Amino acid sequence: MADRLLAGILDDDDGDDPILSVVNLIDVFLVVIAVLLIAVLENPLSPLQTQDAVVIKNPGQPQMEMLVKKGNELRHYKASGQIGEGQGQKAGTAYRLKDGSMVYVPEAEAAASAAPRP
Repeated sequence: MADRLLAGILDDDDGDDPILSVVNLIDVFLVVIAVLLIAVLENPLSPLQTQDAVVIKNPGQPQMEMLVKKGNELRHYKASGQIGEGQGQKAGTAYRLKDGSMVYVPEAEAAASAAPRP
């Protein structure tokens, strides 16, 4: 009789238990929720991020857009397709060297007017 009781315990098949299927589904949903939370937190425009961020959509295209997040403020800029203009004067020239670095050379009159006077 003891052999029969021991054999009954060892032969118990958990594959027929419907609760185990529900537990497995809950585990899958928990993993999906964790992945979604990580994706939301890693988004540069997330309100939970403390860093400033700039996101450029379609760079160099006529429909280019730029999102700027500074603190809790979010600004949206949209390209109009026109060339920018403004008031000012030429302050110098920038040159790109063979190694890829940039050098700025101020013009003589701009450098003279910007130089501190004794």
